[in-house]
Formats: sequence, C-alpha cells, structure tokens
Amino acid sequence: QVQLVESGGGLVQAGGSLRLTCAASVRTFSRYFMGWFRQAPGKEREFIASIAWTSTYFAESVKGRFAISRDNAKDTVDLQMNSLKPEDTAVYYCAAKLGLVPTTEVNDYDYWGQGTQVTVSS
Repeated sequence: QVQLVESGGGLVQAGGSLRLTCAASVRTFSRYFMGWFRQAPGKEREFIASIAWTSTYFAESVKGRFAISRDNAKDTVDLQMNSLKPEDTAVYYCAAKLGLVPTTEVNDYDYWGQGTQVTVSS
C-alpha cells in the first residue's frame, strides 16, 4: 500500500511562489513515476507535472513557471511554483504510478494523496 501526503499549500498573491511537497510511504519509491495534478471547483482534474528519475514533463499552462523534482533517498517529490496566477488556484494532488512509463492521464495513476489547497489572490 502506498500513502501520499501533500504539504505546502496556502494563500499567496499573484506573482508569488509556493513549494509543494509530497511524502510517500512506499518501500521502493524509485520505481514509481510521480505526478502532480490539480482540480479547480467545477473543473476536471488536470495534469500539471510529472517525473520519472530525471525526465520531467509539464502541462503547457505551467511550463517555464513550475519545476518538479524528486529525492529518492527521502521518498519525496516537490513542485516548485513560481509566478503564480489566480487561475492556478486549485486543490493540488500528488499521484504515483508503478513503473516509469510517462503518462499525463489521471486514470493511469495508482495512488493519490488527499490534496492541498493553493489559492492565488489577484
């Protein structure tokens, strides 16, 4: 069983930064492909970023503003969010998929965290 716990969300002004962290309780974290998604009220959950070991992938809406990294020694994956915009407001979820084949599809991920709220004020 894999447990994912997100932290680092909060309220920030437009143009500001936040760093989200996902801590995984798993025996072989390095075998998991990790992703970040978000869901705004009334909208579907959408892909934001993902990482294999060093290969990273981003949605066009966040490319150049967000960065993703992982620490296989600490079993964590971080999402650094810069130049935040009000439209980035959402609940952000960490997700894990066994195996390192890249995917942006919600249904391809096996485990999810409970989410952390990010609110960007204008």
